[in-house]
Amino acid sequence: MHRTDPDPHGPVLAAVVLAGGAARRMGGADKPGLVVGGHTLLERVVAAVRTHRPDTHVVVVGPERPSPAAEYVREDPPGGGPVPALRAGLARVHAPYTALLAADLPHLGAADLAALERAAAPGPGAVYADTVGHPQWLTGLWHTDALRTALRSYEGASLRGLFGPMEPRRVRPADDRAVTDCDTPEELDRARNRW
Repeated sequence: MHRTDPDPHGPVLAAVVLAGGAARRMGGADKPGLVVGGHTLLERVVAAVRTHRPDTHVVVVGPERPSPAAEYVREDPPGGGPVPALRAGLARVHAPYTALLAADLPHLGAADLAALERAAAPGPGAVYADTVGHPQWLTGLWHTDALRTALRSYEGASLRGLFGPMEPRRVRPADDRAVTDCDTPEELDRARNRW
């Protein structure tokens, strides 16, 4: 039987990490597998989650890898975009809170996730915003039930269309690097130079 209700004795937090994009701006490279400071980008994101809450159930939506240890799932069809990927990952979640994260955030830390968790408590969720206030939808933490409710009636393809009407709290990171991803070779080089 597929359990959908939160387990009162289970983890408080799950993390859905999107790791299946085409990485066109990176020349089609296996972006989650790129190494920064001795660890892959995906390993760094999962390490931040597990440092914040060691019992977090981590669901990686993307090709299975030997590391990090996580539950790996694929959207159908693979490469269908972030909304189908979120649906696939969320189907495996039983915790009351869900972090939705990109797999290419080399400077995201446990303290950043703790701040999101505090900010998400009173409303449907919280997301980090960049220096000009634009929400970074793949650095967010949500009430799982609110996510499921929004997805149930959503037929669009963009995360902005899904999350915008939910009016999550926007949070400024203590360090802007926390929300800096690696979409281009230049951004990857900058991340490597910081380690």
